[in-house]
Amino acid sequence: MFYVYSIYNKKHCKIYIGQTDNLDQRIKLHNDKEFRNSYTAKFDGEWVFLYKEECETRQAALIRERQLKSYRGRQFIKNLIHSPVAQR
Repeated sequence: MFYVYSIYNKKHCKIYIGQTDNLDQRIKLHNDKEFRNSYTAKFDGEWVFLYKEECETRQAALIRERQLKSYRGRQFIKNLIHSPVAQR
């Protein structure tokens, strides 16, 4: 099973969209700044999961990741930030 996910850094109001086969390990790597030259390593503060989807294959996850990185996909993710559920 693979996952497409979106994480959010509230301190800097930044969103990151990616894909993985291990969500727990991936969020730890982002927060521990293990990806030294990556987008998420540039920002201090905690990254938290905002959204996730399951995909059967890595290929399906990559396709969905590209969709979420499009303008409409990013609008969908941004709407989650402002939803009452996300603000709890």
